[in-house]
Amino acid sequence: MSKQIFRAQLSLRCCGTTTPGRTAGPCWQLYVAQTGLVVKWPTFTWPTSPEIPTVEARQAALAYLGFTLAEDAEWEWTEHTGPDYHPHPVRVLLLGAVKVRPLEGGSA
Repeated sequence: MSKQIFRAQLSLRCCGTTTPGRTAGPCWQLYVAQTGLVVKWPTFTWPTSPEIPTVEARQAALAYLGFTLAEDAEWEWTEHTGPDYHPHPVRVLLLGAVKVRPLEGGSA
């Protein structure tokens, strides 16, 4: 089993995203933080929706990216306020994070 442990983060992109493709509105995005350029981090974006992806949907997205939850890992959730520079009123942002490891024989 791989001993490499990474941190995956899930966040609602309130104004949409341009990576890996442009969305017209809010969408959830999952990425696995690694060394190197942020633009090269494994990233999964759900279709435009403010609904939090289910546990099963998050596991499927991680597997698609070549990862699975690390042993005994659980999702941790925190709240933050959005940045002042957005073109809408400041709002609360929900962020999820979990420790992950590469899948056996995966490409990660």
